[in-house]
Amino acid sequence: MRTTGAALTLGLALLLAGCGFHPLYAVPGGAHGSVHRSLGSIYVEPVPDRLGYELRNSMIDVIDGRAEEAGAAYRLQLTLAINSEAIGVQSQVVGTITQTAITRYNDTLTVNYELVDAKTGKAITSGTETGLSSYNVLSSPYATLAVQQDADKRAADDIADRIRIDLAVYFSQQPKR
Repeated sequence: MRTTGAALTLGLALLLAGCGFHPLYAVPGGAHGSVHRSLGSIYVEPVPDRLGYELRNSMIDVIDGRAEEAGAAYRLQLTLAINSEAIGVQSQVVGTITQTAITRYNDTLTVNYELVDAKTGKAITSGTETGLSSYNVLSSPYATLAVQQDADKRAADDIADRIRIDLAVYFSQQPKR
């Protein structure tokens, strides 16, 4: 039984090796490869507003990037747009008056990014990522604001991670320098 399992594992390993599969961050003989070094040499430019600040910090964390522009090989420019849409409405009859209240929102976050070569100022790759955050309207306005900010931050974290993947794929497809 063990021999069959070992033979199957060996066969699968050979198939994977033959198809050209390799992990994105794999570095033969080292902990930090060219993709990791390239991501770490990106300066993330400031983004306006509170959520832009959160997005920038998430981006710096996920790429292990630079908070200072000095010495960066690349600059990452991010633009953030938020569209809020009421999706839950509840009506209630009080006497002869019908009261309608919004009970749930969806915020759509759209981030356009552009990676610029710091030496030439030329854009080398760009893209757009979109995230959705949903939250309920609570009886307390402060609590509603808190859940909205938390939902939007989680969506921004997800977008930052997807941009990191886009950039890692871009760098992995570039010829070795």
